[in-house]
Amino acid sequence: MKKPLILLVTTLFSLHGFAQGTEVKSSVDDPLLPVYIIAAVILVIIILLIVVAFSLLKTINSITTQAAKEKAAKVGIPYVPTPNWWDRFTQKVNASVPVEQEKIIELDHSYDGIKELDNHLPPWWKWLFYGTIGWAVVYIIVFHFSNSLPLSAEEYQNEVALAEEKARQLSASQPQVAIDENALTFTKDAALIEKGKSVFTEYNCGSCHRNDGGGNTIGPNLTDEYWLHGGGIKNVFTTIKNGVVEKGMPAWGKSMKPEAVRNVAFFVMSLRGTSPQNAKGPQGEIFKETTEKSDSTKVQASL
Repeated sequence: MKKPLILLVTTLFSLHGFAQGTEVKSSVDDPLLPVYIIAAVILVIIILLIVVAFSLLKTINSITTQAAKEKAAKVGIPYVPTPNWWDRFTQKVNASVPVEQEKIIELDHSYDGIKELDNHLPPWWKWLFYGTIGWAVVYIIVFHFSNSLPLSAEEYQNEVALAEEKARQLSASQPQVAIDENALTFTKDAALIEKGKSVFTEYNCGSCHRNDGGGNTIGPNLTDEYWLHGGGIKNVFTTIKNGVVEKGMPAWGKSMKPEAVRNVAFFVMSLRGTSPQNAKGPQGEIFKETTEKSDSTKVQASL
């Protein structure tokens, strides 16, 4: 008993020393520090009381057992230990027969000298089994006949619908930037291109087009001179917004804000002529766009 007390006192002193080192910071940053200290002290006291109680019970049990042995020796009868409360509890719960009374449940036959006892299943096990049967009946009635509660698939759909509704409400509460795609023109705006790159990464567009735009098995090369669905910022914006579902291109306009679609379109346009290594071969047709200010041809990356 002395060793645990010495260890506890040493621990408390070490904690006190640590607390002194951080006293100023803790008192400023955590106003609930006194509550934590009181809770810790109460917990230590409870643990000590439990340890003392178990030690006391163990001592009393040892003294009682020794007295019973001495009494049996004086009388001249063999000492038979009295079952403790735990043994009596487990025997009652399991409906087991004491070892000294197993003769009454012994079966007549034996196998190579091994005899079998007619033990029954424990009552707790049987009631647990009956409970599972009752629960199965209630489950079938509630979920399959009365439709009082949704099944897991329906519950998942309800959660998805709730999440989509919250997303719509959040989107509606955010300021929207109207994008006139007919008047949209591409400029090498570094800020918009950088935002578009972040959107490109966030929505994992690289899984189809590669992070460098070189294209892979599913998505076309975004850096060469060829386009599958028209080049130029307007066509790129429309393709990203409406998608090409039959070819695996989602309609990102349903999940992206218009300005996000514009930004990622700017990023795609900025990939023109970057020539990444091992890029995918040409697909589609060369797109040539002539502006009103210049007759020069702009060769755009494919989408």
